[in-house]
Amino acid sequence: MEHLEREILAALQSDCRRTAQELSVMLGESEENVRRTIAAMEKRGLIVKYAAIVNLDEEEDECVQALIEVKVSPQSGSGFDGIAEEIAQHEEVTSLYLMSGAYDFAVVVESNSIKGVARFISEQISTFDCVLSTATHFILKKYKIEGAATKKMPKSRLPIQP
Repeated sequence: MEHLEREILAALQSDCRRTAQELSVMLGESEENVRRTIAAMEKRGLIVKYAAIVNLDEEEDECVQALIEVKVSPQSGSGFDGIAEEIAQHEEVTSLYLMSGAYDFAVVVESNSIKGVARFISEQISTFDCVLSTATHFILKKYKIEGAATKKMPKSRLPIQP
């Protein structure tokens, strides 16, 4: 990855609303070069999506999020990728990661109720022949999302050991 690409990515990650013109001034590059670099990164799939970070904890509407750990037996021929493609197709799935450790996948899901999450696990995830086990963790409160604090936090009174 080029130096300019790294600088553009860092700037967009901190605020994806920045325009090519703003980035060109920040980085001392021509606006056309910034536009061309961004377009190339989008085409390569390096930039996947521009998004706002939303803290739904502050809303009254019911939104239940859970992290589901899934242990699988990899499929012959497609390994983990085939299973991931199947899981990712469900609209409840907001993020999906291949992990090291006791479980193979971390699946983040959203539903309007705990029953909705339970139904998704019992009727979708657990029906795959390759699924050996799951562990579900409900997200109760978010303190930091994608590097952004959800609220200004008071200084900790607990000593933090290095």
